[in-house]
Order: sequence, then structure tokens, then C-alpha cells
Amino acid sequence: MLAQGGPWALSVISLVLLLWQEVSAINVPLDSKIQQDLKQPPTIMKQSLKDYIVDPRDNIIIECEAKGNPVPTFSWRRNGKFFNVGKDPRVTMRKRSGTLEISFRSGGRPEDYEGEYQCFASNDFGTALTSKILLRVSKSPLWPKEVLEPVVVSEGSPLVLACNPPPGLPPPLTFWMDSGMMPITQDKRVSMGLNGDLYFSNVLAKDSHTDYSCNARFLFTHTIQQKNPFTLKVQTKEPYNDTSSVNSTDPYGGRKVAETTPNFLSPTGTDSSRMVMRGEKLKLECIASGVPTPSIKWFKKGGDLNQKVKLDNFNKTLRIDSVSEEDAGEYMCMANNKIGSIRHSIYVQVKAAPYWLVQPSNLVLAPDENGLLVCRANGKPKPHIQWLVNGEPIESDSSLPNPSRSVAGDTIMFRSVQIGSSAVYQCNASNDHGYLLTNAFVSILDMAPRMLGPKNQLIKVIENNRTFLDCPYFGSPLPELRWFKNGQGSGLDGGHYRAYNNGTLEIKRARAEDQGTYTCVASNILGTEENQVRLEVKEPTRIVRAPEHQSAIRGTMARFDCRVKSDLTLPITVTWLKDDKPLSLGSRLKKDEDSLSIPNVHEGDEGTYTCTVRTEIDQDTASARLTVLEDASLSPSQSSVLPTDRPDSPMDLELSDPEARSVRLTWIPGDDHNSPVTLFVVQFEEDGWQSGKWQNLSSYPGDLNSVILELSPFVNYQFRVIAVNSVGQSLPSLPSQRYRTSGAPPDAIPSGLKGWGTRKNNMEISWEPLLDTERNGPYLRYSVWWRRKDTREEWSNVTTVETKHIVHDTETYVPYEIKLQAVNDFGLGRESNIIIGYSGEDKPTAPPTDLRVSKIDSTKVNVHWTPVDPSTVLGEFKEYRVYYWREGSMVKGLRVNKEKRTKGFYSTVAQPTGILTDLQPYSHYRIYMVVANNRYEGPPSNHVEFRTKEGVPEAPKFFKIIQRSTDVIHLEWDKPLEPNGILIGYKLKYQTVNGSRVGPMQMESFLPNVTTYTLRLPERAVRYKFYMAALTQVGAGEVYAEESPHFTNEAYSKDQVDIATQGWFIGLMCAIALIILILLIVCFIKRSRGGKYPVREKKDLPLDAVDQKGEDGSFDYHSDEDNKPLQGSQNSLDGGVKESDDSLVDYGEGGDGQFNEDGSFIGQYTVKKDKDETEGNESSEATSPVNAIYSLA
Repeated sequence: MLAQGGPWALSVISLVLLLWQEVSAINVPLDSKIQQDLKQPPTIMKQSLKDYIVDPRDNIIIECEAKGNPVPTFSWRRNGKFFNVGKDPRVTMRKRSGTLEISFRSGGRPEDYEGEYQCFASNDFGTALTSKILLRVSKSPLWPKEVLEPVVVSEGSPLVLACNPPPGLPPPLTFWMDSGMMPITQDKRVSMGLNGDLYFSNVLAKDSHTDYSCNARFLFTHTIQQKNPFTLKVQTKEPYNDTSSVNSTDPYGGRKVAETTPNFLSPTGTDSSRMVMRGEKLKLECIASGVPTPSIKWFKKGGDLNQKVKLDNFNKTLRIDSVSEEDAGEYMCMANNKIGSIRHSIYVQVKAAPYWLVQPSNLVLAPDENGLLVCRANGKPKPHIQWLVNGEPIESDSSLPNPSRSVAGDTIMFRSVQIGSSAVYQCNASNDHGYLLTNAFVSILDMAPRMLGPKNQLIKVIENNRTFLDCPYFGSPLPELRWFKNGQGSGLDGGHYRAYNNGTLEIKRARAEDQGTYTCVASNILGTEENQVRLEVKEPTRIVRAPEHQSAIRGTMARFDCRVKSDLTLPITVTWLKDDKPLSLGSRLKKDEDSLSIPNVHEGDEGTYTCTVRTEIDQDTASARLTVLEDASLSPSQSSVLPTDRPDSPMDLELSDPEARSVRLTWIPGDDHNSPVTLFVVQFEEDGWQSGKWQNLSSYPGDLNSVILELSPFVNYQFRVIAVNSVGQSLPSLPSQRYRTSGAPPDAIPSGLKGWGTRKNNMEISWEPLLDTERNGPYLRYSVWWRRKDTREEWSNVTTVETKHIVHDTETYVPYEIKLQAVNDFGLGRESNIIIGYSGEDKPTAPPTDLRVSKIDSTKVNVHWTPVDPSTVLGEFKEYRVYYWREGSMVKGLRVNKEKRTKGFYSTVAQPTGILTDLQPYSHYRIYMVVANNRYEGPPSNHVEFRTKEGVPEAPKFFKIIQRSTDVIHLEWDKPLEPNGILIGYKLKYQTVNGSRVGPMQMESFLPNVTTYTLRLPERAVRYKFYMAALTQVGAGEVYAEESPHFTNEAYSKDQVDIATQGWFIGLMCAIALIILILLIVCFIKRSRGGKYPVREKKDLPLDAVDQKGEDGSFDYHSDEDNKPLQGSQNSLDGGVKESDDSLVDYGEGGDGQFNEDGSFIGQYTVKKDKDETEGNESSEATSPVNAIYSLA
């Protein structure tokens, strides 16, 4: 088609390509979050060689690795047909990879798998393919059996011993050896040719041997095969004598051998030709016979041999390691000896398999963008370019109709691409000598803006330094990025701000007023994203009182000052160095806040001391030298040198040679006190703006006393000079007479010029004032000029001494051209560059119309609207701002948050659209839209209501695992806070876990009203991991995962069986035992006071069958148990109870109380006792511990 169009078609294509160069593809950053979310077609990452030779002793591995999102799937073709990997038991494909591994452990022949292989990697967005891989098995055949007759030749004759190695794959390397496995010596006369044959230019008698053996080395099998040896017999006219004199001038030992002219053994004839491929190694060979042995020389017709040419094998071989087109031509070799010469011409042709000039690269485009895929290759002959899409020729691509795509030879042009047209394109460049195949995908990406840098970054800078605020971002379409300071203004760009395309904002010279919070806002049609950078401007760190050079007598104290001024908010560290090495501060050297003291100085203290002050963002240094002197009393011979001191002040300052901006200052140096002056510092004071303040003007070497001072215009100067030597500074000289420089127009241009509106009908023009030393004359003022942009109206002008001017009665948001110049009484300064400012903004007057939605999903919806007329925005268009809120949920009884949310869309196209994301499924929403400039919002559009589709639910509100015993687990859960639809049930999955091992997954389903489940455990030690999710018609929602508690047999056994080992149980049992013991003692005491009680005192008590009634009407509480001793009492040797020291007889009726033989007490309590006796008993009880217990009872 191009051939029919001729030059006209080529010119059209060139014009199109030129226009398309302005469109650049999107560079996707290597941010992990973006890469994770980025959907991309497959890309081949690794593949085997096109000519792939394998070792038959190893398994065959054919590599094919690809990446993509989603992860690609792989398939293979063998010899052009589908290769079913699963049907061949010897072939396996690696997981998440297309690499094939063919194993021969169970038999099989590698030769059966020779052929042409091609791998295909596919996902939802396209198919990439490898080059065709020609698989061949290495071969190392044996040398054919042959019987070699002895070779008989006359001395001086040429000879060729043929090697003819077996044809291996790849071809073997050949070399000649003797029977002792030593290489055959090669030289100018004897050498091996490129074909492996051994050439003798002429044979000598000493060449007679029986073991000329050619060897072939096969690289893949690492084997060497040897040919049967040749036997060479050399016939001579005279007997050969080994001891005869043989030298280089007569190798024949005096025998007469006929001399012959050279003749070529290889190649033969007068000319030959050779074809070589571009990039390959070229070797040309010329081996000649003759007596004496000929020498070989090489030439190239039409020029000299270039530096790429190397000569090997005693000049018999010409070698070029990497051939290019300019190496083609006629090469001549000449063989000559003293008898004659001969020439041979070799015509070299250089062909070229295809090689890349422009290789197509992956293309990532936003919707409605344009792009190009260019595939250019060269070769000889010129290669043919064929395009494929997803592995099929693009001409037969009926499965992917794409009206936005057009093919023009080696270029594919894409225009206004749309979502869904992503694909992988293959470019195949081929000629008679080979082919090239490469993949390049076209991915259509739409992504809302994202910030890639850290959030809310804090940057600290030093005042007056250049500063960069970084705000890396990404989105598709490529977002527009704007900077704002403290949330105000119309975008920072211009003046001393410069915004770069990569999101960086440059502040050319940071000042204190630049401190604040800077916001970068990235916007495209899919949304807006912002980030903030907080800038703090700090005062510089300076050493205001630096250490000075000094000399100190040994044994005295030296002190170096280092007083610092820095920003109060920055912590500082002060370190001292001596001779550029850290100074160790011990007990002798003392460092305080602003000085270093060295007491009792000695020779080791001499050196250069450096004070370094550092903060986290800057530093300052100052150095001084310490010289240690001997004591004058110890070295009287040096007394004339010792009294060094600071120099005296310079004297007699005189001004001469006055000029408009300079004057000559001359002075007489004072006494240097035996330490030469190294520096003079000239200071000045002016009485105009900082009267009385002396400032450094310049410094000069110590051997000068007359200098030209460069001055500023219109300043009334006076000067003084300070001398400096190794000890320190002199006092300042007396001031010179005053000298006023003549005035001049301002040299400097005011910086920071800008114009913006503070109200809808004005524009404020402001700038930075000139420094005092930049005034150059009296009555400094500023001339401001402005006019409407793109009009022919005259400039308006005003002159003011202020640093701003307000232009009133402007139209709303119109551009103005602004310029500025400084003026004084001596004239006008230079004009500034023209900048563009804008008058104030007003509220937009028109709303967006025809607001509507489409493609309603569960969490997002497409928003469409008719844009406003740009003239109604009445300001800089910022965005279309959507207000949306959730009216309610379609789930009955679910309360929702009706808070309004906003999302901005920056779009200037005729039919704008945007995507509203992060919506709640199964909900009723209402939205409206306004247009916004930098200060105001316009009236609202029509309201639109829509309902999102049902989605998957959130995770259950809670999910509890309760294990009260070893064989049962009880599960409880509650419905999700946001069901996102109608719940149809719950799905529970669980599996056993044991460390890193897990069991098979089991599943249970429940109705929506079921929120509990009991699981019986097969064994006590089994643990489970549970996954609970709620279900709607759409599917399962977010999973709530929990693991059952660790409930081992041992722990359970201790809790349930070994209760006797528990502390609380032991304490309880001890308490019970103590109470029982006390009750037994009380009972024993009561019985000891008598076994009979009056009936009237017991009439309310029921009678037991064992109670016996006495003769006096009392009851005897005697039972069989009385015959037994008390539990825990100590038995006597005769079986009775050991009697207490406190006898119970004392408490009875006189001495009647007695014990039976078994130790039981048989006395009776009397019915009534006398008062005195009772009182006696009470007294007795008071001293008895037993009675004390009884009284408690």
C-alpha cells in the first residue's frame, strides 16, 4: 500500500509521527501499592535461547517466565501445534511459571523431544509469546574406524595431514598431539588450519614421527576423542644425521634441497569468496608452501587494515572479532620468499540478520489518549516487519475489533484509546538470515490521583537557601498538580517559586515569611488527592566570636573562644578538632559553652584547633593555631624573639583616587611585635541607615598597605583597618575621613512581583523591597505598570514608596500584564520581566446541568454532567465538586450516617465524566454538583438519587469461641454492622491446626437467624482455626478469623482431677478440720461437767433413743461412743487416756467425780449449785484454758 502512495504517503506518515511525538506514554512509578493494584498484560521475563542445545545426560529445561496482573497462565506449541503438557508423564510445568522440565529418570530418549517450541503467557488483558526455541540434543559421535597408511614424502615437499573430525553438535574443537600427549610444535612452517588439518609448508627430515594424532574436544560432553595417529616418513637424498649441525639459516643440515616458489595450500586458486554475518567472528586464512618457508602479508583493497584486524597463527590468519558492514571488501594475502611471491584475493560479503533500530516498548495510556508503537529493524537484506496481536497476525484479528488502531508499516498508531482495548502486540522482523520477535503491551489505565511520598512531611531549611519541597504523585490520566500555601492563594508558580512537572516546588531563596504549611493538590477526572509539607525556616548557625591565632609560653594557659549564634529551636553540638583529628577532652582540657581552655600548655599542645558547630541542618567552623614558646628564663639566647604579641593598630589612614564607586585607602602598619602580620581587615561604617555599626568590607594580605575599595553608590563611608598576626587581632585603627560615593539609578530589580485579587473587583500588586545598600540614591520609589492581557490598551502606571499597590474597579478574574522598576532621584532602574496576574474571583453564576449517573455498582457509580460555560466560573476553574450523602439503607431498621462528603473532578472536556467511589452497597444516595474556583462555589445542580446494588457484607460484629470443657467448643457471633444487602445466612469454615500443619477445610452453613454453633471435639488436644463470613446473594463477605484457645489434656486434668493440690481447697479442708476439733473439745468439756441435766431444762429438746433416764429424773447422755477415746488423744501404755494436769475432778461435786476403767468420766452434774460454789467455779474457769474454750462454746 505504501509503494502505491509513493512519497506522498511517506510524507503523511512522517507528519503524523511528528504530531504523535508530543504524546508521551504514562511512566508508572515503582511504588509497591501502585504496582499491586495495577492491572497489566503479560510480559516475558525469561526464555531459553532460540538455538538451544542440551546435554543428553541431563534433564531438559525449557525456560519461560512471565509477569502480569492477573498472574498469567501458560501454554506451549511444539512444531507449530498445541503441546499438551499434561498428557506426557515425563513433562512437568513449574508452578506459577511456564518453564518445562523433561525428566528421563524413568526412561525415554532426549532425541524424541527435539523440535521447535514456543511459549504463550496469557491473562485477561492479552497474550505474550517467546521466540521460537529450536531444541537440539548435543552429539559427540566417535571417530570412524580407519587404517592409515604411512605417509611418505620427500624432504622439502609440502604436506597436509587431514583431520576430518566427526560432525558433532556443536562442532568440536580440534588440536594435534603426539603419543606423549604433548602438543605438536607449530611455527611459521608447521601450523594447523581453520579446518583442523595440519599443514607443512615444507617437510624436514626431523618431521619423521609415528604419532601425529588429531584430537577432537566436544564441549557439552567434556570428552576428547583421538584419531588414529599418522606415521610420517621423510625421504632424503642424503642420510639424515641427528647430530649434524642444524640452524635457522640452513634447516636441511647442509643437504641440497631444491628451492621452490610459494604456492597456496589453503585456499587454492587465485581468488575465493567468504560470506559472514554481522556481529560474528571473521577468520580468513592463507597457508602457503615453498622453500624457503614463505612469509604471509595481508592487505585490503582501497585502504589499510583497521584497528579491528588481528593477525594470528604466524600471520597466516586474519581475524575480526565482531564484523560490521564496513568490514566488507576485497582482502589480499601475499606469500613470498626469496624465489618469488604469490597473491590470493578473498572477497568478503557481510550479511546481517535483523537487528533493532527502535524496539517497541510497553505503552501505558489513559482513556482518550493517543500513542505509538514503533518497531524498526535493519538487516541485509532489509527485514520484513509483521505485527501480531496476542500471538495472532494483526490482519486476521477479528476477535479484537479496534477502530482506534491503525497500522502503517513499522508503526501502529492509537487514537482516543478506551478501556478494554489492552493487548500485547508482537513485532516480528525477519529476512533470509533470521528473525527477531519482541512483545510490547498497550495497557489502558484509569486511576485516581495518588500521593507517593510520605504524609505531612516536615522540612527544615536555613534562611536564604534554595529549597525543594517534594510531592511525588501518580494518576491516569496524568493529574494536574498545584501548590498552595496555608490553604490560600491561586497556586504557587512564578516569582521566587517554581513548580516542576514531577511535583517538586522550588523556593529559590527561603525567607522567614515562607514558613508555613504547603499543600500539593493532584487532580484528574477521577478525583483529587492532596498532601501537605510543613516548612520551617531557621536562622543560620554562625560562629560570631571565632578562635584567634595565639602564642603561649610553656606552662601557661591558652584559651580559644568559640561563641555561637543559632536558631533557638535547633539543638547545637560543639566539637573541637586538633590538626583535623577529634580532640580528646580529659581532665586537663576543659570545654565550656563558648570556649576551650588548655592549662599548663606544652609542646604536644601545639597545632591548629578547629571549632565545629553543628545542627541537624547546617554547620559552621573556625580555626586558629596555637604556638608554644619556651620560657625566656630558660632560653636567654632567644629573649629577642620571645616577646611576641598582637600587632599595634595601623595608623594614618588616607583616602585617594576617588571614583564614582571606588576609592584608594592607604595606611601605615603598626608594630607586629615579632609576629608578622598575615592579614589586614578593612571595615566600614555609614551614617545613612545603620549609623555607628562597623561591618567588614574586605580583607587583604599582610604585605599590602594600599588597596582599591569597591563601594556602593550613594553611601557616606568611613573606614578603619585591623591587623592580624599569629597571636591575634590588633585594635582597630582610628577612622578615616568620610567619603560619599556618588549616586546612581538602582541596579537591582525588585523580586517577588505578583498580582492577585483580594476582592472580586480589584487586583493587589506586591513585591519585595530593595535592600538599603541597593538604593543607590535618595528617595527610592517603585514604578508599577499594568494593563489587560491580550489587549492593545495603554499601560497604566503609578509610582509609590510602598511595596504594594491595589488596582480598583477591575472586571472579575481577568489577566493582567504587570511589570515593575525601581526609581530614585538619579534615574530609573531596569524593568522587571512581565508577569501575569489576575484580578479577584467571584461566585460562579451557573450550575452544572443534566447531572446524571450510570453504571451503578455496589460501591461506585459513573457521574455525567453538562459543563458550565467557562465565562460563568468568574475565576480560575478549580474543579467540579460533587456533594453526596447516604439517605438510608435498604436494609430495614438500619440507621446510617447522613454526613455529606465531597469529591472533586477536574475536567475541561465537552462531555465530562467521573467515577464516584467508596460508596456503601445496598444504600440510597443523593448527590448534587457545583462548580468551584479558588475562592467560591457556584449554585447547586439538580439533585440525583440512586440506589447502589447489593454487595458482600462486612465481617460479623463479633465472633467468640467459648471452650468450657475438653470435648466441646461453643461458637457465638452477631450479624454485621453493615450487611450491605439482605443476609441469607452465614458460612463457617474450620480446620485443625498444629503448628504450621493444617488439616482439611470443613464447612458449615447457617440460616441468617442462627448465631450460635456447638462443635464436639474428637480429641482433647485438637485446636481449630475458624473463618466466619456472612452471606448475601452477591457472595461471602469479609472473613472474621479466630483460633480456638490452647486447651491441653494436662491443663484440663489439673483443673478437673487434681483439686486436692489447689491451695484454696487445702485451706478450706484445714479450716473444716479446725472447726471439728474445736467442737469435739467443747463436747468433751460439757461431758466432763456431768452427764445429767434437769428435764425442765431439756423439755423442748427431742429425745434420742440412746438417751437414758436417771433415777432423779435427769437424763444421762451416755452412749457407746463414751467408751472410745477422743480422736487424736494420746493413749497411755496401759491403754488408758493420759490424764491432764488440770484435773476435771476439780470441777465436779467434791471428790465424787471419777473415771471408769476405760478412762470415761462417770461423774454427774448436780441440778443446782450454791452461789458461792458457782462463783468459785467461775474463778476456776478464768484460769483454765479448757474452761476458756468451754465459755466460748
